[in-house]
Amino acid sequence: MNTLADAWSWLTTPANWAGDEGIWHRLAQHLHLTVVCLVISCATALPVALVLGHTGRGGALAVNLSNIGRAVPTFAVLVLLTLTPLGRHGQWPTVVALVLFAVPPLLTNAYVGMREVDRDVVSAARGMGMTGRQMLWRVEAPLALPLILTGVRLAAVQLVATATIAALAGGGGLGRIITAGFNLASTPQVVAGAVLVAVFALVVEGVFEVVRRLVPHGAGGRM
Repeated sequence: MNTLADAWSWLTTPANWAGDEGIWHRLAQHLHLTVVCLVISCATALPVALVLGHTGRGGALAVNLSNIGRAVPTFAVLVLLTLTPLGRHGQWPTVVALVLFAVPPLLTNAYVGMREVDRDVVSAARGMGMTGRQMLWRVEAPLALPLILTGVRLAAVQLVATATIAALAGGGGLGRIITAGFNLASTPQVVAGAVLVAVFALVVEGVFEVVRRLVPHGAGGRM
C-alpha cells in the first residue's frame, strides 16, 4: 500500500507534470507516436485487406503471414532494426517495429469483415450493374465497417501499450517515465508511469467504443 500511496503522491505533484520531462510532454509524445504508427499501419494493411476480402483470393495466406509477426517480440524487432542503417534515423526503428506489430489485427479484422458480408447482398449489387469498385466502396466496405473499426481499436490499444518501448531506444513517450524510475530506483515512479499508460489505453478503448456504437451494425456487427 505504501508504494501505491507514494505513486499517487508522485502523480499529484505539480512539478512532475511540467517541463520537457513532465507528464504532459511525455503524453503528447506518446500520443504522437501512437497516431503516426496507427496511420501508417492503416494505410498499409487496410487497402490490402479490402482488396483481398473483395476478391476472396490470397486473403488467408496474407492473414496467416501477418500473424506470424505476433510470434516475434516487438522489442526483438526494435533491437534488430537499431543495428541496421535504419537505426541512424531517429525513431524510425521504433515506428517500423510498432507498425509491424499493429498490422495483424488490422489486416485480419478487415479481411474477415469483408468476407462476412452477405453474399446475397453482393449478388444483388452485381445484378444492379455495379462495377467491382462500386461494390467494394458502396456495399462491402460500409457493411464491414464495424469489424474494420474493431481491428483499428485493437491496433490502437496495442500501440499505446507497446509504444513504451520507444524509451528503450532513446525515444520519448510515457515509457521515459518508467525507465527514469528504474534508473532512479524509484518504484513509485515506475508504478505511476505504468498507471499512466494503462489509463491512456483505457481512454483510447473508450473512444473507439463510442465510435463503434455510433456506426450502424453491418456484417461485423455481430463480433
